[in-house]
Amino acid sequence: MFKATIDADILKTAIETLSVLVDEARFRISPEGMSVRAVDPANVAMVSFELGSSAFDEFSADDCEIGMDLSKINDIFSVAGKDEKVIMELDEMSQKMSLHLGGLSYTLALLDPSTIRAEPRIPQLELPAEVVLNGKELQRAVKAAEKISDHMLLGIDGDVFYMEAEGDTDRVRLDMARDKLIDMKVGEARSLFSLDYLSDIVKPASRSNEITIEIGKDFPVKISFSIANGAGKVGYLLAPRIESD
Repeated sequence: MFKATIDADILKTAIETLSVLVDEARFRISPEGMSVRAVDPANVAMVSFELGSSAFDEFSADDCEIGMDLSKINDIFSVAGKDEKVIMELDEMSQKMSLHLGGLSYTLALLDPSTIRAEPRIPQLELPAEVVLNGKELQRAVKAAEKISDHMLLGIDGDVFYMEAEGDTDRVRLDMARDKLIDMKVGEARSLFSLDYLSDIVKPASRSNEITIEIGKDFPVKISFSIANGAGKVGYLLAPRIESD
């Protein structure tokens, strides 16, 4: 059993955090809320997502697992008004989800969860450096880097967090000293990442006033932030590109 009512904008944002990496996902639903863990097809990036029951106006659920085509959900929410509510109801017999949105009623066939890639194990990394900043600052650096290169460096130099990209002839760098950051834990950190992935991740992250970036030296980066006024959590793990000498 699953029936819930939620702001369309909250659910749209939640789905987007997943769909930047995967086209379909297994949703684990429980009385406490819903969660997803997924890895992109190239095994370069992972996403973990939790949306607690407090994010919903109404939420009733038993433990279950459903598979959803995220592109279909995104198409539906493209017609949603900002302040509209979505009512979701699972028909377990037919394995279909009913969505009621602003007078529109949709019936969606669900995917068999066993046909969707199994949940990845999220590695427990203790990364030495951490910065907390506004999502718009990361987006600004990524957009600037895209004009120059396919990759971007994230690192710590003294008390400065930097984001840098270098092409064949040009270079761009954004420095953020400690006093320009919300918080900072200094440590040895310098890793290179694909801008294809960073550009996708920064789309939902840029809406957050506070994102946490954990980095090391040639280690994956962890990017995390809250959604739904703190009732939801999103985390990305992106593998580095190892620099050639």
